[in-house]
Amino acid sequence: MNKDLSSLLPDGSSFEFWERDPVWTRDLHVDANDPKASDRNDGSASAPFRTISRAAELAEPGTRVLIHAGLYRECVSPARGGTDPEHMVSYEAFGDGDVIIRASEEVKDFVPSEGWSLRFGPGEGAGAESIRIWEYDLDPDLFRGYNPFCAVNILHDRLFIEYDKTDMTTYLNRRGCVFCDGKPLKQVPLYGGMGREENTYWVEANGMKVHFRLAGDADPKDHRIEVTVREQCFAPAKPFLNYIRVRGLICEHAATGAPVPQRGAISAHRGHHWIIEDCEVNWSNGVAVDVGHECWHHTHTPGEIVGWSVVRNCRIRDAGVCGIAGMFAERMLIEGNLIEGTGWQKMELSWEAGAIKLHNSVNGLIRNNVFRNTFRADHLWLDCGNENNRITGNLFLDGIEQREAIFIECTRDGINLIDHNIIWNVEGRFDPAAVPKEPGSSGWYKLRENEAVNGYGIYGEGTDRLHVSHNLIGKCRHSGYYLKPVPFRMHGLLRGGTSRDAKIINNIFYDCGEAAIDFPTRDNTSEGNLFVRMQGGYLRVMYPEPENCLNLPAWQEFFGFDREGQNAWFDIELDPETGKAAFRKAEDTPFGFRGEVERLHLVFSPEDVKRVSPDRDLPGETRESVLPGPFEKY
Repeated sequence: MNKDLSSLLPDGSSFEFWERDPVWTRDLHVDANDPKASDRNDGSASAPFRTISRAAELAEPGTRVLIHAGLYRECVSPARGGTDPEHMVSYEAFGDGDVIIRASEEVKDFVPSEGWSLRFGPGEGAGAESIRIWEYDLDPDLFRGYNPFCAVNILHDRLFIEYDKTDMTTYLNRRGCVFCDGKPLKQVPLYGGMGREENTYWVEANGMKVHFRLAGDADPKDHRIEVTVREQCFAPAKPFLNYIRVRGLICEHAATGAPVPQRGAISAHRGHHWIIEDCEVNWSNGVAVDVGHECWHHTHTPGEIVGWSVVRNCRIRDAGVCGIAGMFAERMLIEGNLIEGTGWQKMELSWEAGAIKLHNSVNGLIRNNVFRNTFRADHLWLDCGNENNRITGNLFLDGIEQREAIFIECTRDGINLIDHNIIWNVEGRFDPAAVPKEPGSSGWYKLRENEAVNGYGIYGEGTDRLHVSHNLIGKCRHSGYYLKPVPFRMHGLLRGGTSRDAKIINNIFYDCGEAAIDFPTRDNTSEGNLFVRMQGGYLRVMYPEPENCLNLPAWQEFFGFDREGQNAWFDIELDPETGKAAFRKAEDTPFGFRGEVERLHLVFSPEDVKRVSPDRDLPGETRESVLPGPFEKY
């Protein structure tokens, strides 16, 4: 038996690991803090370079660039890549402290802001005399061909925008950011906004002067003020450089724009066979890491390799729009990463927002990652044409104003497997004022549920053959699993999606607000699932009309689903820091009229949950019986 069962893909094949032990023929040292450092040196340990960029000019296949601790304010642009797994080019932290590449510059010489009014209208601006606004003239020599304070967030492809649904403010903000002691100030669209809120800044029309207000109306001379001046931290200037490793670097303050194109603080720039590991990316304005084709407007050569890269054990924090982006990226290995705080730009309707957003992913393995506090974006979004991907062993936690944790969109061929994950606390993104009021019995006999409320654990549109097995899906505002057909999205030779042949096997659904499972059609399978603290018609067949909203006995009787399914009533508590779940007997009991509770045959003690038949479609499954959920050894 294959001991690493998590590396088996849905079709039963093993993920193709291509990494080998590299052969290093040359080491180049970079040490900005060494008094002897100079870019005129030879890069030896005794005569290191001062900048990483100098080493990047010289590095050839088999070169290891060893970067000593320090703060490097530059964008590293490798001149060439490697040739194969044994002859890569590596850029890595030496190990004597943090290596920080920052796309910002520290600035000083501030003067009080004058000549602008803090009033929005009559009666506003009272107390403005006590507010302290400062200004800074941006030095043109800082920018070298790219001034993010002149460019708005949204890039050239904006045809997708639904202007009637979208607040364009954040899209039209400037890409340039201002940081105070490492934390970003909030950009306001008009000068007067600084009178309403501290820790804010505003950019003049020509992008050459910023005005800002600090917390407590503090004097900036007592703080470290930085402004972003470079788009990226590590990115080749020309595309298609391959076999590059980036290890242990901390990249911060990149002034990237909103995708597409996908241009990250760390960018493979359409190269393949990259390894990005043990890195940190903090406060990227748009995208943190890009590893794919970047844009659907590029030409694509038949047989061109896209992807085949590794993103491992990285910490990606506070990306404005997207943490990891990859278009047409095949055989991606994304494992062991912590991705948190994605989405603060509020660009969810750009349709590119997510902690991970991949298009047309094939034969990918996404495992053992932690997603946390993603804001108004998906933790994971696989967008169109995804085939034979496995999503396993991940923690998807605390989606803030999030429509769904996992979104599988318009995927019609092959199987995609979501197994042994924990999906927990999906708040939903909707307008509470739009939820219709149904006093008295007005809502008792409606034929269709309104679409005003969302918040799904796993959500799909026009996706066929989705396999969901052995997950814990809990605290979703609407449903644990929700799919719908998309008949008319048929670009080129594509067909519509049916959302059929889904298999929902041996999962635990816990305390979801509306439903555990919403099946869009009757052509799906549900078996061995455990439904805990679920009330009302929490099992639903939505099409064809009329909808059926059922409990487990009716689900079994009328549709033959979940013959081994179980109802339970106990508590599950999840530690968001460790991902550990605790199962306890509940102190309360469910409400029901006479005989209703008894007919459900509830399990009140976690120890009394019965074992069920294994999911024989799960790659490598050989057990005779299993417990529902992701906790038993597989």
